[in-house]
Amino acid sequence: MIVFKLIHLLAVILWVGGMFFAYVVLRPAAVDVLQPPARLTLWSSVFRRFFAWVWGALGIILVTGLYIVYQMGGMANVSHHINLMLLLGLVMTVIYSYVFFGLYVPFDLHVAKSHWKEAGELLGKIRKMVALNLGVGAVTICVAVVGSALG
Repeated sequence: MIVFKLIHLLAVILWVGGMFFAYVVLRPAAVDVLQPPARLTLWSSVFRRFFAWVWGALGIILVTGLYIVYQMGGMANVSHHINLMLLLGLVMTVIYSYVFFGLYVPFDLHVAKSHWKEAGELLGKIRKMVALNLGVGAVTICVAVVGSALG
């Protein structure tokens, strides 16, 4: 089971760490050095690559997480922190799905058509949702660490 936990953890690191990098490092740097059309085009390219990795990570997280729960005897037999982790992970998945389908897809279309104002408005919404999901991800990690330490 330890291998599945490690794979699970690596996928979480990829997703949450990627959000941290994008929000805290890449976004301010892009604002400092790029004009809006170039910045929006950069984000379109970044999101395309990052979201492909997140879809893979999300699948791995769900499969490994459910397998670990199965190995522990099912949801009725796991600690409360695992139930909370699952709930928070599902919240993150819903937020991510909204970002991807509800915001990124139209954002990418606006960038492709050089509709910079509309793309900029959507990027602002994506930024807020990524901040929210990063916060939920950080809480989820805290729940996992503290819950495991407490038994």
